[in-house]
Amino acid sequence: MASSWRVIDLIQWAESFFKKRSFDKPRAEIEWLLCSLLKCNRLDLYLRYDEPLSQSQLDTLRTWVKRRLKNEPLQYISGSCDFYGREFFVTPDVLIPRPETERLIDVALEKISGVKSPKILDIGTGSGCIAITMAKERPDSLVMGLDNCYNAIAVAQKNSNHLNVLNNSFLEMDILNSSPQGMFDLVISNPPYISKKELSGLMKDVIDFEPKIALTDYKDGLSFYKRFAKIAPKIVNKSSFLIFEVGLDNHPQKVHDIFLNSGYSSIEIIKDYNGDNRVMAIQL
Repeated sequence: MASSWRVIDLIQWAESFFKKRSFDKPRAEIEWLLCSLLKCNRLDLYLRYDEPLSQSQLDTLRTWVKRRLKNEPLQYISGSCDFYGREFFVTPDVLIPRPETERLIDVALEKISGVKSPKILDIGTGSGCIAITMAKERPDSLVMGLDNCYNAIAVAQKNSNHLNVLNNSFLEMDILNSSPQGMFDLVISNPPYISKKELSGLMKDVIDFEPKIALTDYKDGLSFYKRFAKIAPKIVNKSSFLIFEVGLDNHPQKVHDIFLNSGYSSIEIIKDYNGDNRVMAIQL
């Protein structure tokens, strides 16, 4: 990697480099890294195509490329990612926010559109992306994020501070064995729903780097939904909503049956923007 290389030189070099190593989208790899390094968007990157990188920038990029060759997720390498139009810090202590999860936000905002000053509970908050986004989109709300990982809570609080959020709080709690105090107008969660036997089929980027505690319950992928069905009447106001992300294939139907068999009647399965059944909305 020559010390005098420009942005466009690096894009051309890295696209070929990643392609030879069988990356699916080799140009997207280097675009992400350069955008993170130069703190710009993709359009600006090409407007700055003739700009040479400093030696320290090249050294950082070289380190990042080496990490990427080991399949480390780009988001952990750069330390941040975008969710619902905002930048969130991420570390290996938290799950990387997915675009599919943004659908949870859309559904939740719609369901509580008529509720004044809603109290919202986000279970398994991780980076805080859901809790913070709900707090930002509904400034009149009070949002609490729960997670059983102290380090995850620290990341969420950092993101809250970074985005100047004043109407949320975070608490360390194991929801499978404890229940929060108070009553809420909305409970929202993207819980660990991958079953133990499905773990081995995950991409290396995921299974080798993301926290397994945020991916799986080490059982059938249904433990958290069973717990939610049990405790919801004690923590959710009448006519309020539970909004959950669910897995692919027959997982949505299994979650639906858990709530149906627990006495819930208003259960809606909603498609994400890829056309997959990925959101469960339950009204008490």
